Amino acid sequence: MIELIDFSKSYSSKSGFVVKNINMTCNKGEITGLLGLNGSGKTTILKAVTGRHCATSGKVFVEGVESGENLETVRNLSGFVEEEPELPGEYTVKEFLVMSAMLHGLQKKSEWQDLTSLSLDEILSKKIRTLSKGQRQRLNFARSLIYNPPVLVLDEPATGLDPAQILNMRSFVKSLKTEHTILLSTHLMQEVEALCDKVYILNQGTIVAFGTPREISEHNDSKTLEEAFFKLVKNNQEKN
Repeated sequence: MIELIDFSKSYSSKSGFVVKNINMTCNKGEITGLLGLNGSGKTTILKAVTGRHCATSGKVFVEGVESGENLETVRNLSGFVEEEPELPGEYTVKEFLVMSAMLHGLQKKSEWQDLTSLSLDEILSKKIRTLSKGQRQRLNFARSLIYNPPVLVLDEPATGLDPAQILNMRSFVKSLKTEHTILLSTHLMQEVEALCDKVYILNQGTIVAFGTPREISEHNDSKTLEEAFFKLVKNNQEKN
């Protein structure tokens, strides 16, 4: 479970808040979407949930553990599938997985989470720099799942994938939700509609709507989530 209570984040006293008074709950067995334009504050929230930084004010809980002074614990409770991960090109896939496991205290392969569904055996000996986009995405998921964290955070997981790879990614993410709390950040309406049980819409650092895609559409007298989204964004910008 993920819970943000009045979460606000500022990177400096001069720049103001990037996100402000965010209240959000994500439950196990659901895929929760965080939908917003680029620059709306999505990544700031993801980094707080995965223990990359602390709240300026408010609280962040991951599996009941408050972040803040427990960043290392939160990092072990959450797997972060980044949009553009920094993967060491000279490592083989196997070497990188071993290193990733050891960073989380897993000394033996028998302790690893089962990664069979990611079909990595065929590329274990390959250098990471030689991998295709789809293979790199599978490795990106693998390093985040290898220590079996209960919380999984996905940042734009469809970026750069072709249509077939996107369908495979969606199917894989759906297969994970029974045993995980999943937070998916995206600016793509089709990803929310295809994957998410509920969605928070973020604009200019604040939550402007929450519910299922259908509920948000109906509440805003819109035929589609996309139409509702742009109505909400426009109204919020006019207020500010």
